[in-house]
Amino acid sequence: MDVQGTVAAGWEPVRDAFLRNFEERGERGAAVAVHHDGVPVVDLWAGTRDATGQGAGEAPWAEDTAQVVRSATKGVAAVVPLLLHQRGLLDLDAPVAAYWPEFKAAGKDRVTVRQLLAHRAGVPVLDRPLTLAEAVDLETATRAIAAQAPVWEPGTAHGYHAHTFSWLLSGLVHRVTGRTIGHWAAEEITDPLGLDLWIGLPAAQAHRVGRLGPVEEIEPPGSGALKLRPKRSVTEAYQDPASLTRRAFGVIDPKPDENDPVYRAAELPGSAGVATARALARFYAAALGPVDGAARLLTPESLALARTEESAGADKVLLVGTRFGLGHMLHGPASPLLGPSSFGHPGRGGSLGFADPDAGIGFGYVTNGMRKTVTADPRAQSLVRAVRASLDGA
Repeated sequence: MDVQGTVAAGWEPVRDAFLRNFEERGERGAAVAVHHDGVPVVDLWAGTRDATGQGAGEAPWAEDTAQVVRSATKGVAAVVPLLLHQRGLLDLDAPVAAYWPEFKAAGKDRVTVRQLLAHRAGVPVLDRPLTLAEAVDLETATRAIAAQAPVWEPGTAHGYHAHTFSWLLSGLVHRVTGRTIGHWAAEEITDPLGLDLWIGLPAAQAHRVGRLGPVEEIEPPGSGALKLRPKRSVTEAYQDPASLTRRAFGVIDPKPDENDPVYRAAELPGSAGVATARALARFYAAALGPVDGAARLLTPESLALARTEESAGADKVLLVGTRFGLGHMLHGPASPLLGPSSFGHPGRGGSLGFADPDAGIGFGYVTNGMRKTVTADPRAQSLVRAVRASLDGA
C-alpha cells in the first residue's frame, strides 16, 4: 500500500498503524490527520476513493478527497451551540421552548437546551418515520420533532438521539440565529478556518467526495483492539423493529443512500457531514487554541463546558454505558478517545474526530469502508493508540 502525505519526526507510529489498517484490517480508502499544540504533525492518505475498489472505484484517494463522516458530524455541530452560548445568544439552562415555542408540545415544555444537547430530551424516535424528502426539509422535519411526545420523562435518563439530533439542533439554531446550521457553521467556523468540511455539501465540491461501502470485519489476533462483543440484548434490540434502538436508527425510512447527492447536500448535523481528515483535525485543534494565526474557537470557559460530563451510564438507545457532554461524546469504555479530557464524536462504521486539551491533540480519521461498529471502530482505535505512543515517546 502506497501511503501518501507527511509525518513529523516522532509521529511515525501513526503511519505504521495507518498502514497496518490496510494490511490487516481490510481498510479500502482512508485518511488520518493529527495536530499537536496547533501544529500539523500527521497528514496521511491511502487506498481508493470508492470502497468497492472496482471500476471507477479504483481511482486513488487524493490529497483533497472527502467523505461522508456520519455521526462524526455531531462533534462539529455541537460547537455551534457552545459558540452561541459564548456570544451570549443562548442560555443552556433555558427551556428550548423559550427559543422554539412549538417545541413545548406533548410534554416537552420543560426540556432545557442543556438536556437537548446531552441526549436527555427523550425524543430519539418519531412515531412516524420521515421520508428522505421530508428529512432534508427543515420546516417539515422540525415540525415533526416539535410535535413528538417524549418516550421517557425528559431529564431523567439519556439515550442516543442518533438521527433526531439533526432536527433538534437544526430547529434550535435556526430559531436563535435565523440561519440554518449548515450556513451558520460555514460562515462562522469552517470558511474562516479554511476547512474542507461541510454540513450540507455544495454542488461545486461534489466531485471530491468518495463513496462509502461495507467492508469485511477483520481484526488480527493480539492487536490490542477494544473487544466489545455485544450482549444478546443489544443484538436483539438492533434486530427488533419495535425496539427503541432500531427505531432510533430508522427514523428515515426507507434507509437513505448515503452516496446520494441529495443526502450529501442535506443539512443533517447528526449524520450527513462531509469532511477530510485534515479538516477534522484542524477543527478540533482550533477548538483548543490558535491555528495558523486564526483565533481559537472556544474560550477557556467554553472549552470547560465541552469536556464536562452531562450524561453517563446506561444508554436507553445504545444499551451500553455512554458518556456525553453538550453534544460531544466523552472518553469512556464504550468510546475510548485519548484520555479523560478528550471530547469529540465517532461516526458509525468508522470515522472519528476529537480534541484532547490535556495533550494538545486535534485528531481526524475518515474512511470509506463501513464496519458494523457504532462507537469504537478498531481502525480508529489503533490510530488513537499510536497517537498515545507517539506522545509517550516524545
